[in-house]
Amino acid sequence: MLNKKQFYINGNWVDPVNPNDLDVINPSTEEVCAVISLGSKEDTNKAVKAAKLAFTTWKDTSKKERIDLLEKLLEIYTKRSGEMANAISLEMGAPMDWSTDVQTASGQSHLEDFILRLKEFNFDRKFNENSNNRICYEPIGVCGLITPWNWPINQIALKVVPAFATGCTMILKPSEIAPLSAMLFAEMIDEAGFPPGVFNLVNGDGAGVGTDISSHPDIDLVSFTGSTRAGRLISKNAAETIKKVCLELGGKGGNIVFADSYPNAVRDGIRNVMSNSGQSCDAPTRMLVEKSIYDRAVKEAADEANLIKVDQSNKKGDHIGPVVSKIQYDKIISLIQSGIDEGATLAAGGPDLPNGMNKGYFIKPTIFTDVKNDMRIAKEEIFGPVLSIIPFETEEEAIKIVNDTEYGLGNYLQTEDKEKAKRVSRQLNAGIIYVNGIAPDAGTPFGGFKQSGNGREGGVWGLEEYLEVKTVTDWQE
Repeated sequence: MLNKKQFYINGNWVDPVNPNDLDVINPSTEEVCAVISLGSKEDTNKAVKAAKLAFTTWKDTSKKERIDLLEKLLEIYTKRSGEMANAISLEMGAPMDWSTDVQTASGQSHLEDFILRLKEFNFDRKFNENSNNRICYEPIGVCGLITPWNWPINQIALKVVPAFATGCTMILKPSEIAPLSAMLFAEMIDEAGFPPGVFNLVNGDGAGVGTDISSHPDIDLVSFTGSTRAGRLISKNAAETIKKVCLELGGKGGNIVFADSYPNAVRDGIRNVMSNSGQSCDAPTRMLVEKSIYDRAVKEAADEANLIKVDQSNKKGDHIGPVVSKIQYDKIISLIQSGIDEGATLAAGGPDLPNGMNKGYFIKPTIFTDVKNDMRIAKEEIFGPVLSIIPFETEEEAIKIVNDTEYGLGNYLQTEDKEKAKRVSRQLNAGIIYVNGIAPDAGTPFGGFKQSGNGREGGVWGLEEYLEVKTVTDWQE
């Protein structure tokens, strides 16, 4: 069992002011794998004080100095990527291949891309050729970064790296459910030689350290990834000090499968939903299928779900692992039961443990058909390996169903008609539209419409979130 009770504040690993131990549970075994401490207001204040002091000098570092440190961090991350994969697999149940090839690789990818964007970014530019006004991009200040458990290092890198790159200082509060990858990343930052106070880490829960960060008068920006419910609370807490708030929240993605979709569109859609055990905010958890291919699609979906293996996270191979916690498991099982009770047809999976499993938070890949868009399973973010299939007749009906949600993070469509793809994409209300299963390029922006949040992460847009814009008149060359 790992002892991870300390926090990283002002360049040192320090004991909490008031010890408050919390067990970290391995979701594959339901056993304690580590012990952390939940921070207090005093711990948060120490971290903020260190970040505020460090900002006075870090903000004036040159772009080259920051690039050099980030390239050093990338070198260390690459060298220790095996440790990161092990930490993610242990804390949140990602199978080893997925943890290595996708979860851990995402952190390296974001580091590489932000270094590239930073090299190209001009922090000081003329307004236009006919003006003597100057536009200056300056670091916003001390940032509070609150990250989730489902894509731990992915979201940490999307916040910490651009904060570093733009000259901000920060306090990171990772999820208390999956804090080990964040603490390992803090070790890497320390090894890279970032100045004391630029990066600080305090573990805690949302009600404690999360609230302290979002309401702290000396924090200038809060960037949060998590539930829409928590995002509302953070916005309210931050309002008192008018700090900038960047939110990446929940989703209930729709995947429109037209009759002219490519042959494996349905099966690929099932694999997409079930990956990461369904714990992705932009997962396409509502599959809308054109009626002319509905019966075939239902058979393919059920067959594909039944082919997906469920197994321990420490094993290699093509399978999904457990969901992250008992609370999450109980919520998902409750929603599966609600689908049955509301009259949807259970075509695959269900609420029982997978065969051979007698412990761990494992859930069968589950498919519901004959779903109506007002059922709970079609409205609520389940955050597990559960898919609802909904029939449609016309393009207009499909668009209406997909948009009939409070969320707007990621939507999907499958068609070989290029004009239809463009036409439908423009009508779907979401921050990203995945066409024919094609992933976005590195450096493109990620974020949501409606109650899926505000702001954007990734690329130049990710850098700009951490910058204030200043206009200076009569700038004489």
